[in-house]
Amino acid sequence: MSKPCNPGVMTSRLARIGGLIGVYAIIGCILLPILWIVLTSFKTPRDVYTLQLWFTPTWDNFRTVFAAPWHLGDKLANSLWVALGTVLVAIPLAVAAAYAFSRFRFPGRQALFVGIVASQFIPAAIVVLPYFLMFKQLGLLDTRSALVIVNLSIVLPYSIWMIKGFIDAVPVDIEESAMIDGASLGRIIATIVVPTALPGIITSAVFSFTLTWNEFIFALITSKQNAVTLPIALVALRTERGDLWELMAAAGMIIALPMFLLSMTVQKQFIKSLTQGSVR
Repeated sequence: MSKPCNPGVMTSRLARIGGLIGVYAIIGCILLPILWIVLTSFKTPRDVYTLQLWFTPTWDNFRTVFAAPWHLGDKLANSLWVALGTVLVAIPLAVAAAYAFSRFRFPGRQALFVGIVASQFIPAAIVVLPYFLMFKQLGLLDTRSALVIVNLSIVLPYSIWMIKGFIDAVPVDIEESAMIDGASLGRIIATIVVPTALPGIITSAVFSFTLTWNEFIFALITSKQNAVTLPIALVALRTERGDLWELMAAAGMIIALPMFLLSMTVQKQFIKSLTQGSVR
């Protein structure tokens, strides 16, 4: 006679199966929109509104968005200029500020640090008007420099907070030994602090680049023609004949591809920063 199945084992198996179904459902919800964008970017306008997976792909959509009147190449150059400029300015400033908060003791240090971190939670809609008026007075409207300044106010608080955590983990004894040997403060930061905190610095740089690359509301308000970035270019694809989905998908692929390549390149450093952060 066969033994009756243990109810506990059956419950465990059902829970495991249910968990797998839930995981696959979540993965499907994430990947299906991406798959739709990829397929739509290669479809003709006639095929866009069909759900067929097999069709004759075309590169016309990518050629169209780079041609007149869309000129996506100019927007791509603006996005690269603004994102790289923001990172190149933000990361050295964040390292210097994080080191100061980590190593120096001065009046109001804790309150200032909390204020900087808390500024991340201020909605962009609240501060966009003061920025607009300031740039108008300075003649910086519709310039890449204005977008770099705006994005610095967005990415610096997170970068300072992230990098400070890694600098806190660097033993002070190492820096004191280097000072006894005659090393200057700048050399200590460059040769000891920065290499040790490199995973956090890289993570902050990737976050800053990604956030700047995808920033929308400030670019929408402060740019009109010369400094228009890729996210704003998508809005222009809403025309009198409706939303040009095939062109939006092609532009979306161009926006997402650099982020995908960047994430694959720095994946190991990003995981290292997360694991080190969890240990701390």
